[in-house]
Amino acid sequence: MASADQEPEKSRPPYQGSMRRMVRDGYGHYLYPNTFFRYEGEWKDGKKHGHGKLLFKDGSYYDGEFVDGEIIGMGQRYWSSSGNIYSGQFVLGELHGHGVMIYKEGGKYEGEFYQGMREGHGSLTDKNGQVYQGAFHENKKHGVGQMVFNNGDSYEGDWILDQRQGHGVMHYADGSIYKGQWRNNVFNGQGLMIHCSGIIYDGLWINGYPATQASKIVILGPTVIKMVQGSSITLKVQLQTDDGEVVRSESGRALKIWAGVRYVQLSAFSNLSFFKVTGDAEVKPIQTPFGFECIAYPLTLPASGEPEMGSSKSEHPEDDLCFQKEDLEPESLLESLLYRAKDDPDDQDEESQLTSSPGNQTFSSPHYQQVNHGYAEFHNVSLAAPPPEYHPIMFLDSIPNKNEDQQPQDAECLDNTGNPEKRSPQSRDKSPPRQKGPWLNQPPSPTDGSSSMAYPGEYVIMVQEITTPPFLGKTLPTAFAHLKVLPREKQPPPEDP
Repeated sequence: MASADQEPEKSRPPYQGSMRRMVRDGYGHYLYPNTFFRYEGEWKDGKKHGHGKLLFKDGSYYDGEFVDGEIIGMGQRYWSSSGNIYSGQFVLGELHGHGVMIYKEGGKYEGEFYQGMREGHGSLTDKNGQVYQGAFHENKKHGVGQMVFNNGDSYEGDWILDQRQGHGVMHYADGSIYKGQWRNNVFNGQGLMIHCSGIIYDGLWINGYPATQASKIVILGPTVIKMVQGSSITLKVQLQTDDGEVVRSESGRALKIWAGVRYVQLSAFSNLSFFKVTGDAEVKPIQTPFGFECIAYPLTLPASGEPEMGSSKSEHPEDDLCFQKEDLEPESLLESLLYRAKDDPDDQDEESQLTSSPGNQTFSSPHYQQVNHGYAEFHNVSLAAPPPEYHPIMFLDSIPNKNEDQQPQDAECLDNTGNPEKRSPQSRDKSPPRQKGPWLNQPPSPTDGSSSMAYPGEYVIMVQEITTPPFLGKTLPTAFAHLKVLPREKQPPPEDP
């Protein structure tokens, strides 16, 4: 008989402990009171333990390992709101450790996570195909890393919060290289750029641009350079900023030197200019900053090592830039006619606008130099004889003595008003002695060797940048220098033996 303090056998729930172990150990399904969650998988001691799947009502899920009811270990997480899928390590339900995140919008991250964020070393490919490998902090590129952009550029260096900042090297797809300091994703601080065109800039950068950025080419020397016919000169060129500072931190810019001769349409002779140009090409004159137009004219380069003709040394370097900078007499006869032509308001004819543009030269012989630390020099620059296409119209102040009393029949000259007049043979004897003045005629055959030289007159020297491709997308404007060629002294004829 059972004692009074013992519970009757029939009043106990049979196998209560065993039933609980059977329900919460092994594999089973569990529907939470909050119907948003549902679990199916392995259990141990009443806790989710082992492999299982936690499903969310919106379609999201976690499928992986559980330890004592927590999401710990390897698993896969899917978010229905974003469409992203993560596969990797978890700690207490957070992405923690090594894993791979595949983004629905495109791209993938593989690397380290810390409490749900990219942290540590990893590789990120974005939706545009750009690849970053390096350090991360709080989901952002932070530390040292390398990025390959989808246009072929690549960067290796320091990052701060997704921006290139600190020291880094940028290799561009076109071959350009920048090595130096960065801030806010652009060049900032000391840096060296080797541009694909050959230009090298080594200096300070501010917000992606050189602190001393070249804006103009300057030809050093006087306002008007004067040289004797047949001489050669050395031209010194500088790259300068808008404020006139020499850009010594830049080298490699390619420059071309070429020339032009003043192009004038005489109002009284609208079909004539200082040079008649033959050929079928119809081209426009080149505008200069000196108030007149010019047409292209060829340059020559003496043989290597040949000294400059007429050169002289001075204590001041700028005095060596040209020959005969001081006023020389007599002035060019061509120049005197220019001044007369300005005063004649007759109609102007554009029929003979024959010239060549800088990019379309057919006869010029340009010289090339590269800038070195903001400077360049063109040595032994001289003007060639007129090319075959150019037929000069000379303006003579006198006729040789043997012809002093004779004039060619129907020769044209300018009267006191600047208009042409015809002289017949009958009127020669009645006319007073001819006054000194410009005559329009074909040039005589010189006996002093000047036929192989440029004729006296006004010319233009131009220095043009031809760097390709342009540095930072900008080509410097062409520089002009006003050049006057003065007649050389005539040599006396040799004496008869």
